[in-house]
Amino acid sequence: MIKEHLRPPDFGSERTAVQEAGVSRTAGNGACVRVRDRLVQLLYFGATLRLCILRTFGVMLKSKMRKHDLSKTDGLISKTVSGLGRGRSSLQRPMVSPPSQSGHGSQRQREEEESLRDKIRADHERALQEAKEKLRKSREELQAEIQTEKNKVVEDLKKKDAGPKPLPPVPMPKVVGVSDGEPLEPDVKEKRDKIREMMKHAWDSYRQYGWGHNELKPLAKKGHSTNIFGNSQLGATIVDALDTLYIMGLHEEFKDGQEWIEQNLDFSVNAEVSVFEVNIRFIGGLLAAYYLSGQEVFKLKAVQLAEKLIPAFNTPTGIPWAMVNLKSGVGRNWGWASAGSSILAEFGTLHMEFVHLTYLTGNPIYYQKVMHIRKLLAKMDRPNGLYPNYLNPRTGRWGQHHTSVGGLGDSFYEYLLKAWLMSDKTDTEARKTYDDAIEAIERHLIRKSNGGLTFIGEWKNGHLERKMGHLACFAGGMFALGADGSPDDKAGHYLQLGAEIAHTCHESYDRTVLKLGPEAFKFDSGLEAVAVRQNEKYYILRPEVIETYWYMWRFTHDPKYRQWGWEAAQAIDKYCRVSGGFSGVKDVYSSNPTYDDVQQSFFLAETLKYLYLLFSSDDLMPLESWVFNTEAHPLPVLHLGNITLPGSEPAQR
Repeated sequence: MIKEHLRPPDFGSERTAVQEAGVSRTAGNGACVRVRDRLVQLLYFGATLRLCILRTFGVMLKSKMRKHDLSKTDGLISKTVSGLGRGRSSLQRPMVSPPSQSGHGSQRQREEEESLRDKIRADHERALQEAKEKLRKSREELQAEIQTEKNKVVEDLKKKDAGPKPLPPVPMPKVVGVSDGEPLEPDVKEKRDKIREMMKHAWDSYRQYGWGHNELKPLAKKGHSTNIFGNSQLGATIVDALDTLYIMGLHEEFKDGQEWIEQNLDFSVNAEVSVFEVNIRFIGGLLAAYYLSGQEVFKLKAVQLAEKLIPAFNTPTGIPWAMVNLKSGVGRNWGWASAGSSILAEFGTLHMEFVHLTYLTGNPIYYQKVMHIRKLLAKMDRPNGLYPNYLNPRTGRWGQHHTSVGGLGDSFYEYLLKAWLMSDKTDTEARKTYDDAIEAIERHLIRKSNGGLTFIGEWKNGHLERKMGHLACFAGGMFALGADGSPDDKAGHYLQLGAEIAHTCHESYDRTVLKLGPEAFKFDSGLEAVAVRQNEKYYILRPEVIETYWYMWRFTHDPKYRQWGWEAAQAIDKYCRVSGGFSGVKDVYSSNPTYDDVQQSFFLAETLKYLYLLFSSDDLMPLESWVFNTEAHPLPVLHLGNITLPGSEPAQR
């Protein structure tokens, strides 16, 4: 879309470009000057003005020559002619020799002055000749010329708005297992079909009531958005759901989403967005859709958006702002975040997408930005080996010492492990950083309750808070995913730890009335895996517990994980489904829950995708070939061979 200040002038209307340049309407009866006359007036006026300026320059030049000696005049002519001639082909700077004290110097100077006058006369004659030629042309010829110029302006603007130049060709990573995955067991297939039907209901409802909006209000049956997406309709649900649709074989729905993106997804809007959320949902979603389908539009849109996020890194430390305006590039942090700090889980959850951007574009800036963050963190002191959740991007110092594997910290640790996996296990620096961080977490944050439940607490102000968030439940899957390759032959230990976290999180679901887990649950005062505060009893269609079930199923094939996943799917369908989609609920301990009236985009991107994969065979999205970002968007492992990214080492095979 051409912005207002970039629109070409409307040459076909009564107010032509000539009128815009300053030729007014004729006085008296107010009749308009004809197009041809206005053009001639403009050309003649310009030529006359140019001649007057140059003649004035000549008078000034003679006056200067009377007052100054020859050598000073030489310098004046040289300097003045240079200024007049810059940028004009008809007034190129003459080659002036160094001044001489002899008569030969004066003669040479006079010849140069005469040469300059000749050029001025020639330039004036050319301007007059152009005006005469215009006079000979008919009104139709002039209008044709004007239309040609107008078309040229429009084409130039189209080229300008067309986005970045075509990206360099790069070898497509080997893409396997992107479809089918039908299970052999009839009952499992029936469950998988039910999950697909739930996806259809969520998508069709959004398509009918919220199309183009970021999210859906399924009860009010209208569009919805939160401040993480700014004030623009960016179609977050469309981008977030694309790869789920593709994996489920819903190709007509995928095509509808692709067409909307091609025609409507515009990042040149005055909208302040979350760098983290836009990266994991939009860039991650677009890249996954590109790798799955091979459609170039997704790659190009991802790169266009990434360029809009780069200004967020313009801080004294290179730690990005939490928010950035897509149009102005101005960044800032959340007001509530520890005196203007950036958040560990936000600036630490860019690596996967940014490495793929560098791979696809050949532009090292994306890789450099995330590696700078890693190297800066490596130099910092860490209390008890733990990473605090807040870091000031101006000073490079930690904010308040609060450490969590749930909200504010979670996906930082996840991306350390997945950077290693995505690099075909060559990014050994990332793996070492992950192992050290997990060792500190296990030492200081992981405990067993009196009832024998393993949980991950939060470190606050020097003591452990015995509370675990729903977001932290992803860690069971992370421990299982990182078991292979862990140091000191601890693979079995971390697989067992993942199973214990999965069990605890299942208990948080099972101990509610709705069989859906609360936002956070405690392990003290005789209560275990139960929410205490009213503002922690809600469920907003979150995926983390089901994510862990899927990873544990892939690594153990223990049937209880499919059973637990089916319990969750049934509860969602029973208590969260409404006629206009799916809604979160405000109290999972109430038998008569109220709705929050929001169908989150991550419900389609993550929750339903993980459920579908849980009831599919392992050859659908095999973990040897795909790594899922924190929004469940699959990105292929980069088997880079001899062109490994800096800091990587050859894989040990």
